Amino acid sequence: MSIFFHEQLYRSNAVMTKLKNYRVTICGAGALGANIAENLARSGFDKLTVIDRDRIEERNLSTQPYYRSDVGAFKAKILANNLYRAIGTKVDAKTKELTPANTNQLLQDSQLIVDVFDNSVARQAVKDYAEQLNIPCLHAGLSADYAEVIWNEVYRVPSEVNDDVCDYPLARNLVMLTVAVACEAIISFIATAEQRNFTITLKDLTVQSLFL
Repeated sequence: MSIFFHEQLYRSNAVMTKLKNYRVTICGAGALGANIAENLARSGFDKLTVIDRDRIEERNLSTQPYYRSDVGAFKAKILANNLYRAIGTKVDAKTKELTPANTNQLLQDSQLIVDVFDNSVARQAVKDYAEQLNIPCLHAGLSADYAEVIWNEVYRVPSEVNDDVCDYPLARNLVMLTVAVACEAIISFIATAEQRNFTITLKDLTVQSLFL
């Protein structure tokens, strides 16, 4: 029996074949990125790349799928190791900082890009690259009890400065809710070519389609 038996019953063989062969690059391996990568891998994606230069800190452990023994190691490498051990999926881990100068090198094989970076300079570089090469790109971000999942055509980078902020309120439940919405938006796009945008608020447990 396949690891993805239940998913296959729900999605269909045709959709599962698309997911298996679709090359997705996830920019960021933090709260959103690491959980999105795990969710996609466990949903049948087999060609995943993760880009993140950061190392695991103790404060990451409540919202990110890492262990105490991983503290100090590169997030992307540990994520790749864990997913290979869990389900045999080989994730291409790139422990590099993405900049406007190396986007082509890091993103060139992507069929779809997921941007979950925590600073606006990197987000802008991803947005510009995807726009120039006409590559589908989904942006997901969090702020207090609010989150958004927005495709590149209507996405606007929040700031023009390098605003990498590490100390901010963050509830695990908002992370996981946003991850589920983002992953479903990705799968829906691959299956139907429809790009659906969403906003999420935790306090009232609301997921709303965003029509722009």
